Amino acid sequence: MITGASAGLGEEFARQLAVRCGTLVLVARRGERLDQLKAELEEHHLGLRVEPVVTDLSTDEGLTVLLRTLKEKGLFPDLLINNAGLGDYGEFATAEWSRIDAMLQVNIRALTKLCHALAPVMKALGGGSILNVSSLGGDIPIPDFAVYAATKAYVSSFSEALRIELREFNVNVTTLCPGPIETEFGSVARRSAGQETGLPARSWFYVEREQAVHGAIQTMLKGGARHYPGTQVACLAAVLGILPLAAIRLIMGFRPRQVKMV
Repeated sequence: MITGASAGLGEEFARQLAVRCGTLVLVARRGERLDQLKAELEEHHLGLRVEPVVTDLSTDEGLTVLLRTLKEKGLFPDLLINNAGLGDYGEFATAEWSRIDAMLQVNIRALTKLCHALAPVMKALGGGSILNVSSLGGDIPIPDFAVYAATKAYVSSFSEALRIELREFNVNVTTLCPGPIETEFGSVARRSAGQETGLPARSWFYVEREQAVHGAIQTMLKGGARHYPGTQVACLAAVLGILPLAAIRLIMGFRPRQVKMV
């Protein structure tokens, strides 16, 4: 089961996993895109069953719809990819609360709820995998992306703890921590059409979505704990891991910002 499957990394996960799965449950808000992806995958992969579920994971009702649909259709995923995520690029003090709340609900609450619902299923099946999509941003506090980075810090920490809890039941938990990737995320995170897209980053940090997803799948299949796609991102993560907080705080204080200060 893949959340946020209508575009970006979620769509790419669906394409790369289609050859490995008998059934794919694709979850997103945009039904038309899910239907198009379903048609494409079933056309190219004979015998593949694709079950699209149109729902909004930022609401309790949306989560209820998803879990009820799984139960009613007798679907028991042994692989969960928590890819759905929201961002909001701009100063925290000027953010709309509705955007912040939706980000907290999707990035933290929905991810946690789905892990809580499906981990017992995987234990009963005798094994399974959970792949939670975090971010390199979860390793550092990022001005103008303060809440987003904090939600991803939660995802990374939660995933590591859950990995320890579930490993004796043959359930593997892997965390994908990408840096900049060309997807719709940046444009959705913008607050205005004139605002530049996404997290300020040099072009050499960008990784193609195909590479990021392939690496994450390979890490998961090997039982790995965490994947940073791209040599540059992996090296940066290693450096961040040994720097003291005071140094990170100083560096982030001088980080270029795209948000206009008033």
